Amino acid sequence: MRKLFSILILSTSVLLTGCIPSSRSSEVYGREQTMKASVVEMGVVTALRPVMIEGTRSPVGGMGGAVIGAIGGSTIGGGRGSAVAAVLGAIMGGLAGSAIEEGATAQNGVEITVRLDNNGRSLAVVQAADEPFRLGDRVRVLSNPYETRISH
Repeated sequence: MRKLFSILILSTSVLLTGCIPSSRSSEVYGREQTMKASVVEMGVVTALRPVMIEGTRSPVGGMGGAVIGAIGGSTIGGGRGSAVAAVLGAIMGGLAGSAIEEGATAQNGVEITVRLDNNGRSLAVVQAADEPFRLGDRVRVLSNPYETRISH
């Protein structure tokens, strides 16, 4: 029974970690971003640099790992030894769960430098590498007080 419960907790944690949103791409908008105006400027891509966007660090990975570690640790020994093992298992599981979540949600990104048409000013934006850009591409730069995106 205890083994079945451990498997159930592990499966649930893995599934919940998969539901954590990753960094937004240039083509994905959150609900809170709809019906908000952005300034649109046109420009030319002058530089591209691949980057890595770190993964999310929500409580889900750490808590899931802590629960699994505590359950696994509690099966070791008996009495006080079991309690100590459960605490250590929770700590180690929490750290491992957080690291797994961050690694699983990290993604490739690109730093795009654009020279704006209207004033010649250059700006760089980092976003998910889900849309291909090349040097010399004509692009739209959408900006509001909270974020800036680049798209074709």
